[in-house]
Amino acid sequence: MKSLQRRLTLLAGLAATLLAGGCTTTSLVLGAVGVATDTSMSWAIVKHVHDKLTDGDPVSCMRLDSVSRALSPRCGPHVPGSLKRADVASAQLQGCPLAIAAQDPQLWPVLPELLDKGAQPENCLQSPLARLAQQPGCPDFSAASPEVLRAMTWMAEADARAIRHDVVRAFSCPSARRAGLDQVLERWQAAGALHPDAVGFGVLGALHPDYLDSPFARRLESGGHTAQAALAPYEGKQRPGFEEALRSSHWVALDWWLTRVPTLANSVPPLQGDQLPWLPLARVLVPSFLDDPERQRDSIEFLLAYGANPRQKLPHSRQQSVTTQAIALKSPHVALLQQPPRLRRPATTTLADGVPRTPPSATAAALVLTTAR
Repeated sequence: MKSLQRRLTLLAGLAATLLAGGCTTTSLVLGAVGVATDTSMSWAIVKHVHDKLTDGDPVSCMRLDSVSRALSPRCGPHVPGSLKRADVASAQLQGCPLAIAAQDPQLWPVLPELLDKGAQPENCLQSPLARLAQQPGCPDFSAASPEVLRAMTWMAEADARAIRHDVVRAFSCPSARRAGLDQVLERWQAAGALHPDAVGFGVLGALHPDYLDSPFARRLESGGHTAQAALAPYEGKQRPGFEEALRSSHWVALDWWLTRVPTLANSVPPLQGDQLPWLPLARVLVPSFLDDPERQRDSIEFLLAYGANPRQKLPHSRQQSVTTQAIALKSPHVALLQQPPRLRRPATTTLADGVPRTPPSATAAALVLTTAR
């Protein structure tokens, strides 16, 4: 009886240990058999059978090194101080630990300790912040601790590869500005790192639409950056500046672009040499193009106010115009496109705290109507 109780006690302890370590059900069963039966099957055989049965399963958290374990969400939240310098120097991961931590907000708490224990951004194939900035939308930097924000700031200033289109977009978005990360852009500019001859992309096109109406953007313009140059191709995954403003129906940013490059109302140059230009009016007729399809009519009216031509031929089909495309799509806005041409320039206002202005169709006071027959 005592022998049986002893075996059951050992079995319970083993089960708790294996489960805590993230082991599979199969390993738990094999371990239980070995302890409970006291058979002659050696542990080497048990391990061999276990490896065969669990081939392809995730490695147990107990068998991971400290870096791999910290960067595996299935192993639980990171425990500060748990990283070993030796593991940081020779991580078992198939990728750069800093990049893996930077691209996933739930892993951001690992960043400060990685840097403190020797991880270097230059050891990554690309800037860890570039990986972060490739994620869609504005990252929620409100979830980042002061230590994490300091780690991101240090990486931005220590790794010149962080000066990229997507990182500028991420660090100029509303959440980043509230967290103070836009100060990184200010320091880049003050150091001359954003000079037109020093970067391979149009910085004005990389800015978040909210940030075009800012002292920072105005200093960029006075330093030689132009909206026209910001239409050039770039390396990155985030949308081009004008397209971002159009898709998000950001009226003040659209006014900024169309005031500086009026031809954008009718044609946007392609990002690739083998592509055709695209027509903003034709694009907004497709509801899925806009982030908010409910703003389709407002977007059409805004473009018409800046001289968009509904009779313009489509680049990919010279027999079809914007209006005939609208008819083919059974658009509810065909009558709007068929109205006599009028110059309807919206009165511009100042952007307030990143909130897009009211679209021109919402109030008669927002339009200055002049007949232009």
